[in-house]
Amino acid sequence: MPPNTDDFTDEALVIECKKDQKHFAVLVERYVPKLTKYIKRRSLATSDDIDDLLQNIFIKVYRNINEYDTSLLFSSWIYRIAHNEMIDWYRREKRRATLSLDDEAQDIVSKLITEEDMTARFSHDEQKQYIIKTLNTLGEKYKEILLLRFFEEKSYEEIADILKIPSGTVAVRINRAKKQLQQALKDYETNN
Repeated sequence: MPPNTDDFTDEALVIECKKDQKHFAVLVERYVPKLTKYIKRRSLATSDDIDDLLQNIFIKVYRNINEYDTSLLFSSWIYRIAHNEMIDWYRREKRRATLSLDDEAQDIVSKLITEEDMTARFSHDEQKQYIIKTLNTLGEKYKEILLLRFFEEKSYEEIADILKIPSGTVAVRINRAKKQLQQALKDYETNN
């Protein structure tokens, strides 16, 4: 492990990687937990699948590190690679993209739902299960954008870089996805 890299930004580490590849291990160490969580939330992948996906992601990062555009955030660049790898994995496995929420979901769900009294009417488990079900009924472009914004806490600009869409489109999709989610929860409340 290279000495004294704790205070380096990701972008500074990439510059160091271009000089000396041993710095790459620090980037891997920083991003394995983040990308593991991202993959788990974005799929029902097994632990072996997650390991394979991470390996493929880091191989692509390693091979393309010299192509990294330092005007972009490194996190946006690596998430873009992870996003593309997930799409390829879904195609190879002939699966549909599915979100899987962990226990942190309860806090995040409150960010998605602006009507606080609605969240109080559901039990924790009932709400979590219904939110997962509802999120999975959304179109892929809405699921992915909500995941990146609220679960991965990416800015609009980072999401635009990751998905290669304009920032205005990010805002519109987030707004539409939140409205669809709120409507689905209202429908559920009415029917139960």
